Amino acid sequence: MPNTLEQNKSLSTWLSYVSPDAIILSGGNDIGQFASRDKTELQLLQYAEDKNLPVLGICRGMQFLAHYFEVGLKKVENHVGVRHKLLLNKYEYGDREGAVNSFHNLSIEYCPLGFEVSATSYDSNIEAIVNYEKRWEGWMWHPERERKFLETDLIRAQKLLLEKG
Repeated sequence: MPNTLEQNKSLSTWLSYVSPDAIILSGGNDIGQFASRDKTELQLLQYAEDKNLPVLGICRGMQFLAHYFEVGLKKVENHVGVRHKLLLNKYEYGDREGAVNSFHNLSIEYCPLGFEVSATSYDSNIEAIVNYEKRWEGWMWHPERERKFLETDLIRAQKLLLEKG
């Protein structure tokens, strides 16, 4: 098994070769369950910051964005395997009422410095954050788990990933 230094060098080499235009951190297991994933995503965020790349964090990915800025996580109830409505920032989402899927049992404790809350759940948990300067955004829902992508999600992702900072 390669050591951490070899893994970091390998990822750095791969990133240099691929030269991504953006980073997407996916959902999945909780932070701390797999140290190698945590280290990889830390390196990806450092790379994104160094290269001024946009980042979209989905569910665990949003949690990891907050973790990167030293924000802790808290346990939440009734957010696994359900749909729930969101309170959306009208500036961000227009007049759309949001109902999204939910597959998480953790939420971020507070909004990281430099970010704004763009959506909350009705039980006051943060569901979306955005940092305009960095072009980093996080959503606690899974757009890939919808039958059809929500128009608002497509617009926000395109805006984030295509506009230059």
